[in-house]
Amino acid sequence: MKPTVHDIAARAGVSLATVDRVLNGRPGVRAPTREKVEAAVAELGFVRDVAAANLAKSRVYTFAFIIPANDNSFMIGLRGELEAVRRWAAQDRISIQLIDVPAFDAEALASALDAVRAEQMDGVAFVAIDHPHVREALERLAESGLAAVTVVSDLMNSSRAHYAGIDNLAAGRTAATLLGRFLGRRDGPILPVAGSLQVQDHRERLEGFQSVLREQFPERSILPVVEGGDDPVRVEALVSQAAADHPELAGIYSFGAGNRGLIRALAAFPPGRRPVTIGHELTSVTRAALLAGHIDAVLNQDAGHEVRSAIRVLKAKADGAGVVVAQERIRIDIFLKENLP
Repeated sequence: MKPTVHDIAARAGVSLATVDRVLNGRPGVRAPTREKVEAAVAELGFVRDVAAANLAKSRVYTFAFIIPANDNSFMIGLRGELEAVRRWAAQDRISIQLIDVPAFDAEALASALDAVRAEQMDGVAFVAIDHPHVREALERLAESGLAAVTVVSDLMNSSRAHYAGIDNLAAGRTAATLLGRFLGRRDGPILPVAGSLQVQDHRERLEGFQSVLREQFPERSILPVVEGGDDPVRVEALVSQAAADHPELAGIYSFGAGNRGLIRALAAFPPGRRPVTIGHELTSVTRAALLAGHIDAVLNQDAGHEVRSAIRVLKAKADGAGVVVAQERIRIDIFLKENLP
């Protein structure tokens, strides 16, 4: 039979109210008394049922998700997953607030993080931008005791509590391996297309990509990376310009968004001269491009898993509970035309 708070009170020789104050970390208990209660908890092997305690107190968890607002298909999908999760989260007494910020706007993101801190929410998940002002806002959150989870793009060496996203170095290395093998003996340079190198996930993908090309395909030349800002019009212009400057262009690794523009540029290549292309995120746009033969492979991350993982971690942090690391690991999926779900 599991020990109860009544057992703790009897073992320590204190009142139930004193046990409650110690278990909930509230003041008003003398140090010797607190030590007696803690010793009784250890001796009895008492494990607190946080869910039951929260239900009894009618606690509602309040979490914020800060997501870039643009026409990035993956971010739109992330929002859709968040809306779907909101329905079941409400049954678990979790309230989720969605906060929009402009894409790649570090000042707006830092201000949003400060606003969450001011509202004293229970936790926040956000798509990170690696900028000093964002890091400073994150430190202020940590100092106030509010847990933060980075989603999709991380902030290494920061006070965030957890990262819900794929291993982006591994994603870049995977893309380079696929591209190098697909190209075979075809000559010509490779063009890396980023969204923005302000975000760590794009920097890591580029680093992993370049490292494998150097290690395994040293004969391949890599053009300077271009940044499309996840804007389809800009991506189309950048890829088209690269094709004009380098008619022998053999491969493209697009690791940001703006895929509608990328596909328009690819469709304009002469027959037989289209570059082998690896993209990111399986959306309606990239699915159609795979089926049409414009893109050769797509690396994907499960946005729904990332949203659910962030919520689980934030709730665990709010409860002072542990995190099951294996459950929160986000895998990299590889899709070709032949294995589309």
